Amino acid sequence: MNGRERIMAHLDGQPADRLALMPITMMFAGDQIGAKYREYATDYRVLTEAQLRTAERFELDYVSSISDPTREAADFGAAVRYFPDQPPSIDEDYALLADKTTLGRLKRPDPLGGGRMHDRVKALARFKERIGREKIIEGWVEGPCAEGADLRGTSALMLDFFDDPAFVRDVFACAVENALRFARAQVEAGADLIGVGDAVASLVGPSIYEEFVWPFEKQLVDGLHALRTRVRLHICGNVRSILDGIGRLGCDIVDADSMVPLDQARAAIGPRTLLLGNLDPVRLLRDGTPGTIRDALARCHRQAGSRYIIGAGCEVPRDTPPENLRALLEYARATT
Repeated sequence: MNGRERIMAHLDGQPADRLALMPITMMFAGDQIGAKYREYATDYRVLTEAQLRTAERFELDYVSSISDPTREAADFGAAVRYFPDQPPSIDEDYALLADKTTLGRLKRPDPLGGGRMHDRVKALARFKERIGREKIIEGWVEGPCAEGADLRGTSALMLDFFDDPAFVRDVFACAVENALRFARAQVEAGADLIGVGDAVASLVGPSIYEEFVWPFEKQLVDGLHALRTRVRLHICGNVRSILDGIGRLGCDIVDADSMVPLDQARAAIGPRTLLLGNLDPVRLLRDGTPGTIRDALARCHRQAGSRYIIGAGCEVPRDTPPENLRALLEYARATT
């Protein structure tokens, strides 16, 4: 089986020759070709070359267009700070929606309009040209809570849940509408799967999640499925209190961060969803040894059951020893 066939078999509940490998590599990937991270995040040619080199070197089953969470916000007009060798970040001192009335005048960006979203679409088309159907090609969009925080500012958004609930819903509706347009362009360019990053959702409790976040995440997941693509949900952080809601979203793959025990995730999310993770990226993957990593993967595998994909709780740290990342492949091969 090639990587695409392997992951599709897992998604479809069919037998595969081994477990699939889908660790998130961004800065680690850029370092594989000696690229500064600003180049990786802003030039699709650098990103695709780094991803292809990393997937080949470590026999990963997919390539991904993920780089940072600011692409959609940048195209809306948000203030983004760029650094020579670190990920771009939102400048919350100049939040685009600091004045809430700006939302009503906000122009919806064109995913093919030459901005940062278009750069990601170009990456997916290049992946399609270079590897075709050999590996899964992953696109990416921001979830409603993450994008809302990028546009409004995280602290302001947290207060808005209490002070202006209608505004929050309007912001989230705008975010989902844009994400689905962006996803459509990515699917048409060649994406097999769309990842949804909604890290800020880990900062809210279950009542706020259920009232505000879940309905819009559900709308996004359903909209992505209507585009005939698969959905991977990635929420960094401790989401144990909202696992039940995550399980009701209907995602194909759910990433679990290292502070979320996989047995708890499996019990809450149910038996059908693929769980991905959840090695501690620093203490285990970067600072461990191949032996301790294989032992930890065996524990993850037992807790998650057969519906399991190998990965870390979040991004592979850039200074992870190569032999530690190769330990993921060694464990996968041992499952044949």
